[in-house]
Amino acid sequence: MRRLRFPSRLLAGLSALSLGACSLAPTYVTPAAPVPPTLPAGDAYLAEAEAALPAVSYAEIFRDPGLQQLIAQALENNRDLQVAAANVTAARALVRVVRADQIPAIGVTGGGTYADNGGSGTIAGSPGVAASARRGWAYSAQGGVSSFELDFFGKYANATEAQRNDALASEAAARTVRLAVVADLVQAWATYGADRELLAIARATVTNAERSVELTSARLRGGIAPRTDLRQAEQVLETARSDVAEQTTALAQDANAIRLLVGSNFDQALLPAGVDDVVNSLAPLAAGTSSQVLLRRPDVVQAEYQLRAANADIGVARAQLFPSITLNGLTGFASDALSSLFSGSHFRWSGGASASGSIFNAGGRQANVEVTKAQRDAALASYERAVQIAFREVSDALADQGTLSERLRAATAGTDAAADTARLTEARYRFGVDSFLASLDAQRSLYAAQRALIATRLAVANNRITLYRVLGGDRATATAAIPPRDAPSPF
Repeated sequence: MRRLRFPSRLLAGLSALSLGACSLAPTYVTPAAPVPPTLPAGDAYLAEAEAALPAVSYAEIFRDPGLQQLIAQALENNRDLQVAAANVTAARALVRVVRADQIPAIGVTGGGTYADNGGSGTIAGSPGVAASARRGWAYSAQGGVSSFELDFFGKYANATEAQRNDALASEAAARTVRLAVVADLVQAWATYGADRELLAIARATVTNAERSVELTSARLRGGIAPRTDLRQAEQVLETARSDVAEQTTALAQDANAIRLLVGSNFDQALLPAGVDDVVNSLAPLAAGTSSQVLLRRPDVVQAEYQLRAANADIGVARAQLFPSITLNGLTGFASDALSSLFSGSHFRWSGGASASGSIFNAGGRQANVEVTKAQRDAALASYERAVQIAFREVSDALADQGTLSERLRAATAGTDAAADTARLTEARYRFGVDSFLASLDAQRSLYAAQRALIATRLAVANNRITLYRVLGGDRATATAAIPPRDAPSPF
């Protein structure tokens, strides 16, 4: 029995025509970054302004082993990442859907008809096929190309290129989600450490306030202190108790936020004991690197791929100005006997071509070209704005970094002074030298200074997290399917 075969010349010709199309899309040129060549340096940006900011993984910046374990768990279980991964899968599949228009579609149909013609003649439903018996079966098989449009002007090629760049933009968007998940998790982890320390300070303040209330109550009973001293001491105590309740709630909410980002339950032992543990585990980043590092940011990469897609859309719109040329071909067999179905005498084929074009459509197709050009210009402006926003965010973070060390030094010195003042005024009050009001003011000042110091330490940690976020160059958050800028496309 012979195998069903299609004319090799027909298939070769269709393949050559489909691959030999020209492109009417304008040549893509990567825009120059609309920002200065280097990030700012000066008094506000620390002395290491000339040092380069390397592209490092989160493990090199966030060095705490427990935090790294939480990040790894989040990258595996976070639901936002799963949504982003599904979107990327859909975008990749759409590339194959669009690309299918560049390749001829071949279909095959077959059938059989039983007829009883009562004698000689032909079998019904099978013209030209002689009947060898009074009754019998007629079989037929057909396969071919139906209305395949030759891509002479690159309409389908540019449509595929546009969809491919949209898919790559979707992968860059997924990188943005991964980067945000890592940064948000570290920020929640750092906030937990600060709130845990604030809770400890509030509890210590409650203990000190309770001793103050006891002392003042004893002095009141001894007739050497007014009732106002007792009431003021009780105010300090109740304020501290309120802060304990508030910080207890904040700590539970921090744990809930971490659990949401991680995507599952986690070991509480992985959380920091205080804000000092947080700051010591976050590596600082240097200022003064080349602003070209910003081109690695996922949102900038996404904007560039969207610009490339808009550029390819111009080629699609231009191709629609030209006539459409389509081919169709058919090959098949017909027989009244299964044994002779594939014999040469029963083989037939046909082919044809047609061309169509619009003579007048009131300028609609030309207007569509103008639309795509305007969309390309908008995408270009969006790309440049993404670069400018990235530059501004990094510059702001570096400016904040340049002054945080002085703010931390001042907060530490102020807390030390407030602690010494509180200790001295309490001793003077015990010996009757100062009033209780002076002691209470010193305690309030110490409590406020301690909270301010924790806030400043948390600001240091958040600044390092912000720099990680706005630089956006973490290779660990990149999906494996995203190629280097000049690498061959995976699609």
